[in-house]
Amino acid sequence: MKKLILIDGNAILHRAYHALPPLTNKNGIVVNAVYGFFSMFLKILEDQKPDFIIVCFDKKAPTFRKELFVGYQAKRPKMSDELIPQIKFVHDILERAKVEIFEIDGYEADDMIGTIAYQTQNSKLKTQNIETLIVSGDRDLLQLVNHHVKMIAPITGLTNMIVYDEALVFQKYGIKPSQMVDYKALVGDPSDNYPGVAGIGPKTASTLINQYKNLENIYKNLEKIKAKNPNLALKLAEGAEAAGLAQKLAGVVLDAPITLDIEKSSIKFFDKEGLKKEFEKFGFKSLLKRLSDPRPAFAKASAGKEKPEAEQMGLL
Repeated sequence: MKKLILIDGNAILHRAYHALPPLTNKNGIVVNAVYGFFSMFLKILEDQKPDFIIVCFDKKAPTFRKELFVGYQAKRPKMSDELIPQIKFVHDILERAKVEIFEIDGYEADDMIGTIAYQTQNSKLKTQNIETLIVSGDRDLLQLVNHHVKMIAPITGLTNMIVYDEALVFQKYGIKPSQMVDYKALVGDPSDNYPGVAGIGPKTASTLINQYKNLENIYKNLEKIKAKNPNLALKLAEGAEAAGLAQKLAGVVLDAPITLDIEKSSIKFFDKEGLKKEFEKFGFKSLLKRLSDPRPAFAKASAGKEKPEAEQMGLL
């Protein structure tokens, strides 16, 4: 089975920025997010040895979700002035390394990832039997997990990760990955600033979904719920509009206006020398050392206990 890595660029960049101290290179430019992003990037390549790799980014333009709900993501803090230029640095380095990038106005990176994952399973690419691994800390993307799609999520720092398959999603949330949108419709999402049904928490949401399978059936059976639990039925009735909106906001788009040419993202086009020159320019000594391994590029997984991230930072 061939392996495709889909990296949620913005999510990993933000995690790197907040996980590492404000490192600067010899020119005094803050590059902690750039360093952290590529530290994780190399680890994924080393550990997973993919056949294809793509990085997806958000664009500045408002998305359709903002049009649906003006308060969408309104409570997120303003992006730091030190992080903004690092996004372009990462773009430029990826382009130098000939890594495929997807981004489009009006859609989030999640939607690029969802559409690409869908196209690998529902087009002529299906015959290639491709396993897709999504790299992101955004749990919204768990809705995409299935027999051929898994999600690698950092849990502490940048190097301690967990791999979500269908079984682990069920273990963690008590639902199937395909039911995640209905789950979010009930519980809402504070990080994106949209409510679900007031008074319904994760346990009640998973119980309802397991019993009635989806949001539509929950509301079709409102009278049955009322007979057993009038208070719960009242909460559902009063929160019906909020649940419908949350369902739309939580759903990852599977038909964004992009077309995947999988061969363009082949690892055979990866320009290791181009990446090396960029690392030299930024002064990333420890990352250069990882690139200089005499064995085939990224042919080994990290061995032994890793040093703390602060000890890995080989900045000039």
